[in-house]
Amino acid sequence: ALGGIFALTFRTELAYPDIQFFGARTYMGLMTLHGMFMVFGFVIPIVLSVCYYLMPKVLKTDGLLWAGWLQASFWTLIAAVALLIIGRPDFTWTFYAPMSLRVGGNLVWCGYVAIVLVAVSEFLAGAALLRNVFAWQDSWKSLPLLGWAMLTEGGLLILSTPALALVGALLLTDWLQLTAIFDTARGGSTTTFLWMFWFYGHPAVYLPLVPAIGILYTLLPRFLGRPMWSRQSGIIAFVLLFVLSFVVFHHHFQPGVTRHGWVQRFFQIMTLLIFIPSTLHVFNWIASLWQGPIPVSARKGIPFKFLIGAIAMVIVGGVTGYLNAQISVNSDFIHNTYWIPAHFHAMFLGFCAQAAIAGIYFLYPYFTGRMYHSGLAEAHFWMWQLGIFSKVMLMYALGMANFPRWVVDYLPLPEWVTAQFWLTIAGYLIGLGFALFVLNV
Repeated sequence: ALGGIFALTFRTELAYPDIQFFGARTYMGLMTLHGMFMVFGFVIPIVLSVCYYLMPKVLKTDGLLWAGWLQASFWTLIAAVALLIIGRPDFTWTFYAPMSLRVGGNLVWCGYVAIVLVAVSEFLAGAALLRNVFAWQDSWKSLPLLGWAMLTEGGLLILSTPALALVGALLLTDWLQLTAIFDTARGGSTTTFLWMFWFYGHPAVYLPLVPAIGILYTLLPRFLGRPMWSRQSGIIAFVLLFVLSFVVFHHHFQPGVTRHGWVQRFFQIMTLLIFIPSTLHVFNWIASLWQGPIPVSARKGIPFKFLIGAIAMVIVGGVTGYLNAQISVNSDFIHNTYWIPAHFHAMFLGFCAQAAIAGIYFLYPYFTGRMYHSGLAEAHFWMWQLGIFSKVMLMYALGMANFPRWVVDYLPLPEWVTAQFWLTIAGYLIGLGFALFVLNV
């Protein structure tokens, strides 16, 4: 809700050219908090929370093991959120150095500490996930696909988060002038920052994706009344996704690289290869839907509708991803326009959040003993389909029109003005849908 309110606030400013309500500093602060709240505070925790509930039932354990670690993970994240609100950094959610050392005011250190706490929170979650998966008593051949998803997720969290913690700690020590690792004015290196941050940052984009995939693999067979089309391809896809997710991050460097060699080519090829596991998952879901009639109860079910919406949006976001890998196209067009926000809003909001919402609607009667209001849920569903699809497609259109990221004001070009206005309307539609969901709960 907080992240959404921040988004609607700066969206209202962006509805028309010129400055209506506030300037660049406020805009960057709202954008930073929106990005950090939504990525670290909403989309990753909400998919994991559904999996926490499902795991003991699917993996047949006596309750959630190492629940204390997950409690610590939760409260550490709350502490990070509190620090972000106190510090109100405006260094963007990717906090690139040396910019993030020059902005943010006297309380910017709160942002650096929050980054460390996010890493600690995610590390604790990863350790607990692995503990629950390794408690599986039967053979690995029979491990449910949710178990494979949590094994993948736990591995990603354990291996990637130390890099994020180190980045946050070094930003703090650089700011205090105890070190000069990233500060170029004192001999530091921005390239070092990029390698360290994106070693976490690109596996991080799969942190909400993998649990969302696990939710789909758990709920879809229950609605269809039959097993997944191919269990084996799901397992192979999780293994490939885990391995390849650590060797694609260099494509984020493209705008900063003027000469391309074998390193850039290697990461381009790896990024293209990661389409294989993603496509295996999507094909598995489509084939499972296609191989027999879909029961009427599923067609009418709100959770099932959100699952279908999630599958549709992962395709919309995914089919454009191949361009993000390319080093032959204009990297400014790909990385520095609304093209990238369109891609990751389709994946994070369109796929991950919708999968989580499907899980919550599905499980709500189980953990409360009450049924949600189907009319409100139906309205929520259609508002999100219309709002999310419009938002993503308008962002793609703005990307194609070379609208730059991170700007509070813009020229009154027709292709920009119209799209920004309707993009704001789409944002309000998504917000209203979420408000109905909260009201329903």
